[in-house]
Amino acid sequence: MKTDIILCGVGGQGILSIATIIGEAAMKENLYIKQAEVHGMSQRGGDVQSNLRISSEPIASDLIPHGQADVIISMEPMEALRYLPFLRKDGWVITSSAPFVNIPNYPDIEKVKADLEAIDNVITLDIERLAKDNGVPRSANVILLGAAQKALGIDYEKIEEAIRRVFGRKGEKVVEANITALAIGKEAQK
Repeated sequence: MKTDIILCGVGGQGILSIATIIGEAAMKENLYIKQAEVHGMSQRGGDVQSNLRISSEPIASDLIPHGQADVIISMEPMEALRYLPFLRKDGWVITSSAPFVNIPNYPDIEKVKADLEAIDNVITLDIERLAKDNGVPRSANVILLGAAQKALGIDYEKIEEAIRRVFGRKGEKVVEANITALAIGKEAQK
């Protein structure tokens, strides 16, 4: 088993929380894991990206080469397109459909959507709307994780357990909101 994942988005969207949950779930399955993060201007809404490599065999490098990512999980559609050169030909892109317009020359959203639709294996969800409509407005990132679960090759229950461990110190209400969000994402990707 080997899964190379690129997680990307804009500072403050919860990319690193998703990486922590996936890493926790992988470790409980006794898998090897390596992670490299690029925080960029995350304090100011800049690009945030993480390479996450999971394998049943030892991993030599924490960086994913061009054309080798199995999955791109993106909280922002333009950021998903930015990392396409890293995606395998049969890889998956799971992304939010709602743009985070934080730059004056943000590309035309219809062009961004058309470029995403041209990808063979893509799931786009309006995770912000799903989060608000389902009463979990601070858990949009975990909805995206739920939609990506099958592509990750990690059992749903292991991710659920990881959420309980990662968010446990924040209280049961936060844990349950994130468990709900995970289920929303899983259901929405069908």
